[in-house]
Amino acid sequence: MASFGTFWLLLAVSFQAPVSTPHLRSMESFISAVEQVEQSNPTLTPLALVRALRRIAGHDDPLTVHYLGASNRHPVLSATLDQAILNASSFSFFDKAERGVVLAPDGTTVALAPLLLGIEAGLRAREAEVGAETEQEGGASGVAAFGVFPLTLGRSLGLSFLSLQDFSADLRLGPGGCWDSVEQPRVFRLSRTPTLATDALINGGMDGAILGTALGNLSRAAPPPPPTRLSATLRGYYGYVLSEDRGLEELRGHASAKRRQSSRSLLEPLDPERQVMETLVMVWKLEKTEWIALDDGVEVSVKEGLKAFTHMYWDCPPIISRCQWGAEVIRGTHSPLSPPLPYLYIHHTYQPSTPCLSFPACSRDMRAMQRFHQDERGWKDIGYSFVVGSDGYVYEGRGWHNRGAHTRDRNTVGYGVAIIGNYISTLPSRYSMDLLRHRLVQCAVDGGRLAVNYTLLGHRQVVNTSCPGDAFYSEISTWDRFGK
Repeated sequence: MASFGTFWLLLAVSFQAPVSTPHLRSMESFISAVEQVEQSNPTLTPLALVRALRRIAGHDDPLTVHYLGASNRHPVLSATLDQAILNASSFSFFDKAERGVVLAPDGTTVALAPLLLGIEAGLRAREAEVGAETEQEGGASGVAAFGVFPLTLGRSLGLSFLSLQDFSADLRLGPGGCWDSVEQPRVFRLSRTPTLATDALINGGMDGAILGTALGNLSRAAPPPPPTRLSATLRGYYGYVLSEDRGLEELRGHASAKRRQSSRSLLEPLDPERQVMETLVMVWKLEKTEWIALDDGVEVSVKEGLKAFTHMYWDCPPIISRCQWGAEVIRGTHSPLSPPLPYLYIHHTYQPSTPCLSFPACSRDMRAMQRFHQDERGWKDIGYSFVVGSDGYVYEGRGWHNRGAHTRDRNTVGYGVAIIGNYISTLPSRYSMDLLRHRLVQCAVDGGRLAVNYTLLGHRQVVNTSCPGDAFYSEISTWDRFGK
């Protein structure tokens, strides 16, 4: 499978160093490289730029050409830059270390191919005469007409569902992985054998669908503003800055931390099952393998796969893994839990006392709490099952399967979840509370980890403590399934 795995490396090579030098694979470095392309090619429009980059990456498979046209029919970069990129070495998409991906500022890993294909599809739609284009492409409209869904998510999801029909639906998606360093990311290693829809491909696909739709005005909302530089579009989406006065709930426009909610609101009304099936039919038609559609198991596999996708990537909140926030190894061995558990215990951290508003800040807080729990209290690991930041993410503590050290004498029967901050007199952000109250709880119940008839309790209800703070305790006493 062709990829933009070469894409990041080649841009970095052309501007920064000889081919033999390892390069940072962060989204910020990628955006900076795109900015340099824009500065050295000032007449290129955003659409011309993404087309030229697709040509350089060799991403002209039949489905992409069907929707976007052959990239070699479009303007290329300056001769000097073009030749420098072409002279660079390419590498495979999968080799246990997943290629073609970058680390975003929010701590998630994003595949460039579906991101950029979605952007190109949206920009092409914006430029085209919508009526003429939809007639040429079979009378479809909106997102489907210009290939945004097929090129960002439809193809990856559909082919992954079918390629692993003998496995449970949840194993047909993912996995995630770990970077060698989140400060200087160069190598990304997957946690298990990859499917055709890794977490990074799904993240990139969601982002490509969101940005492509916005750039192409495919939602038929207000007229779009004039197109900005590609680098500005990417930086606005990935490089937002939160503050105590401007949290995610106040943030206007799209942001990577909200990709799950945004992609769901955008794509779920389009009937994803039908969209995936139509994408597969188009793939088989272009490959002249239409006979595959006659298999009775195809629709069943797609239905099961999308149910798993909905649970894993839309119902569940985004969870930053232990390796991403830099957890130390456990001191000893974990004791397993036996889910579903009947209780959920709510905490505040008290210390750190200030809400964390970014991946680096939340990761530092997680490491500080783990050090305190291990070094000062003598525990095996950080005590909490999960911790919620104010950056839009849940952070993995001991997780779903390992007994925590969060609520004395109750650790075998419940999960302990804390929100970072001191909430004696103030509340956590509404976004953080909703992430816990609705997203994490639904994920736990639907996934069989938390009992359907679970009871929610504040830490102070079972231990002599002020936790989770007076203000926060008053708030959770109004939540569903609160136990008195």
